[in-house]
Amino acid sequence: MAAQTLSALPDSLLLQILELLPPRDRLGGARVCRRWRRLVRDKLLWRHLDLTPYKMSSKVLWHLLRNYLRGNLRTLKARGSLHSVRKQKVFTPALMQALGKQCPNLHRLYLTETDLRSLSYDCMPPSLETLELSCCEIPSAWFQGPGSSQTPQAFPRIQHLIIQNVPAFSNQHLANIARQGTLKTLILSEAYRVTDVGIQVVALHLGELESLALRQCSVSDSAARFIGRHMKRLRHLDFSISSSLTDAGLPFFGGLASLEDLQLEGSGGLSPEAVMAVCRALPRLKRLNVSSAGFDDRTAHRIRAALPNCVVTCPASGSDAKAEA
Repeated sequence: MAAQTLSALPDSLLLQILELLPPRDRLGGARVCRRWRRLVRDKLLWRHLDLTPYKMSSKVLWHLLRNYLRGNLRTLKARGSLHSVRKQKVFTPALMQALGKQCPNLHRLYLTETDLRSLSYDCMPPSLETLELSCCEIPSAWFQGPGSSQTPQAFPRIQHLIIQNVPAFSNQHLANIARQGTLKTLILSEAYRVTDVGIQVVALHLGELESLALRQCSVSDSAARFIGRHMKRLRHLDFSISSSLTDAGLPFFGGLASLEDLQLEGSGGLSPEAVMAVCRALPRLKRLNVSSAGFDDRTAHRIRAALPNCVVTCPASGSDAKAEA
């Protein structure tokens, strides 16, 4: 039989191969021949784009936007630049506005190591539903809702907000985004400026929240009280790592009837009796994590025996185990 080459493959199979390639290699394929150039421009290849492995520039992003990114783009992940001067800015207001206009189906944006202080929040693509910021710098007035000159249709209505190691993120930022009333997921990690006062202010606006994580935030039993009182639709709650939750605050979670997943990892101020009591009050609880809580093997066994329908992660084994009835 004659030797087969990639050229013998149908377009549909070649598109699947190109989709597995990193963006840089995919763009290089456009120089192979006219057929490959046509395939590389296919909109199906640019639905989910991860540029975080690369050091980006505004020039490269403009090139991608003009030649490859169209209405089929759903997810964009990119790495920017911190402490940059104006000529080195990666994300500019013009670029963000063009991205929103040309990619109306962009629903998820992930940015890491990016200086956003020169961008106003209304420059973000209005189609965004999920916004993830990691190790970024943001201005003090971000996440404010539309003003009198703006319409809600032209403004991001974020449903899922993930903040990781963004030192500037504060109670005011949290209040600005919470008051829009659209959040279903809120994950805050290493947001040390978010305090009990901030949770108290926004709790009334987070009644539709389904997933909440407060990892390494400055919150305590007071925040637990307002979470339990106002966020009745929570299915996932992560209140772990350096939180000041004690036996006095834990019972407030007992009223979260929809809760399925409770993460208390690193909460060393809790007793096993308090943990078991609140978990028995949660009819839908399926997963409990009390790793690094200082419980010994015997205590871990007691917790598992008390929660036969729950997958419990304890420090004794370091792995999930399901108690037998």
